[in-house]
Amino acid sequence: MGGAATIPHQAWNWETIPRESLGPGIVRQMIHGEKLMICRLTIAPGVVTTAHQHVHEQMTIVEQGRVRFVVGEEERVFGPGDVLLLPGGFWHGAAMLDEEVILIDIFSPVREDFLKAAPRPQV
Repeated sequence: MGGAATIPHQAWNWETIPRESLGPGIVRQMIHGEKLMICRLTIAPGVVTTAHQHVHEQMTIVEQGRVRFVVGEEERVFGPGDVLLLPGGFWHGAAMLDEEVILIDIFSPVREDFLKAAPRPQV
């Protein structure tokens, strides 16, 4: 590919990323670059996350299971393949329904508060 630049990159498989327990029924895996972070959360049925807000833009992809998200005053059930985009500053929380849930959370900028708790692989 004459003249094509090589882009520095790294690649992982979730099976190789350390798992961190965040409390009963919640396990998190994290990977981050300079400006972006992705977390994979495995959450037991019935777990409810406390409503919270942060300055980070967040995109959540439901990989497995069903989860009831509350964003501000709005409530909606999401299932596999559904995607939720949250601008920074919005109050939100979630309740896992009747089966194990796997969520992919993407944050920008990187959640420095997460890194202080448990450093993970970075680009």
